[in-house]
Amino acid sequence: MYTIYVVFNCFEGKREAFVEAVKKEGILDAVRAEDGCRRYDYYYSESDPCELLLIEEWETKRHQEIHIGQPHMARLREIKGEYIISTTLGEFEVK
Repeated sequence: MYTIYVVFNCFEGKREAFVEAVKKEGILDAVRAEDGCRRYDYYYSESDPCELLLIEEWETKRHQEIHIGQPHMARLREIKGEYIISTTLGEFEVK
């Protein structure tokens, strides 16, 4: 199992709108349908209204690497600029 987390620092008032845009564009469903995707979920911080956490769980690191090159991920990168100030990425690998 390969798990990564992404912490998004969103523009003020844009956190929920970002998640809604990801859903509306069909990106969330497309990612979850990818081969090897076990979990792809967003979580809202209770203490910081601009912070959003994404947990991705993949069968292998290779599945996640293939995921990054998908067309829907290119679309996600395009729309991110409207909602996201910065991102922090971390990973876990369970063998």
